[in-house]
Amino acid sequence: MEDGQGKIECDLLVVGGGINGAGIARDAAGRGLSVVLCEKDDLAAHTSSASSKLIHGGLRYLEHYEFGLVRKALIEREVLLRSAPHIIRPMRFVLPHDKGQRPAWMIRIGLFMYDGLARRELLPGSRGVGLREHPAGQPLKSAFTRGFEYSDGWVDDARLVVLNAVDACEHGATIFTRTYCESAHREGGRWLAELRTASGKLISINTRCLVNAAGPWAAHFLQTAVHRPTEKALRLIKGSHIVVPRLFDHPYAYIFQHPDGRIVFAIPFQDDFTLIGTTDVEYHGDPNEVAIDDSEIFYLCELASRYFRKQIVPSSVVWAYSGVRPLVEDESSDASAVTRDYRLELDRDGAPLLSVFGGKITTFRKLAEEAVDMLASLLPTHGGAWTADACLPGGDLFGPKPSNRAVLEFDRFVADLQKQFAWLPPALLNRYARAYGTRTQALLDGCRRIGDLGDEIAPGLFEAEVDYLMRREWAVSAEDILWRRSKLGLHLPIGAAARLDAWMRARGAVQARPEMRA
Repeated sequence: MEDGQGKIECDLLVVGGGINGAGIARDAAGRGLSVVLCEKDDLAAHTSSASSKLIHGGLRYLEHYEFGLVRKALIEREVLLRSAPHIIRPMRFVLPHDKGQRPAWMIRIGLFMYDGLARRELLPGSRGVGLREHPAGQPLKSAFTRGFEYSDGWVDDARLVVLNAVDACEHGATIFTRTYCESAHREGGRWLAELRTASGKLISINTRCLVNAAGPWAAHFLQTAVHRPTEKALRLIKGSHIVVPRLFDHPYAYIFQHPDGRIVFAIPFQDDFTLIGTTDVEYHGDPNEVAIDDSEIFYLCELASRYFRKQIVPSSVVWAYSGVRPLVEDESSDASAVTRDYRLELDRDGAPLLSVFGGKITTFRKLAEEAVDMLASLLPTHGGAWTADACLPGGDLFGPKPSNRAVLEFDRFVADLQKQFAWLPPALLNRYARAYGTRTQALLDGCRRIGDLGDEIAPGLFEAEVDYLMRREWAVSAEDILWRRSKLGLHLPIGAAARLDAWMRARGAVQARPEMRA
């Protein structure tokens, strides 16, 4: 792909390794385009790993009459469930009804619309429930006697980004992490860009098109690297979450409404924990420095304690995280009411420049498809849209095409794996199945007994998995592995991260193109 002068030539340079950038790189590479993606940090290091971990239509967006966005997200919900049943799964949500909320009949109408805006093949519809009899009622205060139950989906958000990047790579894309785009300018009908790696090495890119998918840094990138300020205003909204020890034993999640109208979820998380969030706070600082503050922790604890019998206090929090959502400015006075829809801005004043503004994780695939469609007439593509009918890596449980069966019979897939790898502890194999799907076979290739996995670097984390993540998923640090490729950081003892970093340094953690699948 070099042009003879040391520059890498490509059709598309994507700046930003969050969900939108990775999705665009995957879609474009699958259409036969030559693609380079650069991300200044790790894949999903910021907004895309700081979500509420939900694939959902956005029930609350109906209140703001965003019917088009909700319908689009509901359609995508089932597309994504089929394409990645290992990292995305159905979840039932319970909405306790409080006398201070909207009338029950109004909530029923909203849920009826939510059920009917898009075709459902996998998820059951909503229904009213009596919380005195329902399992989800047991952890709640006795004042909550009625509620509603409906369906949405859960996702391992950071792995969703990584698997899009893996698929892009396996379709020929080049992925550079820890690589910053310093500058880009038009010359001779193309873009010339300079990328700087963490080690200081300079990489020159000669590309037909430039895609700005820098998320919270999108406007900054245009101003500083491209020197083309945009008229599009981004509104940065901080969303924070807390994780506390498990508050309930059933598989349901909750959606709570605060008297101020804002929504907070309480979701089963990593077997032993409950995830509570999110906040919606205007953010004016450096997106690199975003962090939860004491007022947000108190807010989330107070709201959860309003519903649960067990009181949640700041000292209960075992982990917290924050992300900045780059939303399109729409003049809403309420941060929680700002639209979650996206906008694509194509600048054709010379070589094409496509900028991505806004969006939500549920609609990333559709955003990517529309983005590449916009560029298709300007580039030598060899195919049309394809991702709606393709599995993400590891999602091909019962064949190469997405299927309802893969969602409905995931437990059968796990049972078959357990028969094949009977020597593995069931809990470990289940984690592998959920993280890697059919790629578990590649992870365990050549292993016939527990000793073949190599050293147990930390409890439940063996050398074979770390090596796989370094070779195939761009992991170069303990943080990459413990908090993005997995959430093992929640389960491991103090000092585990330092030991893992030392092991990886000794192994020679380098940023390399992952091995192609045979």
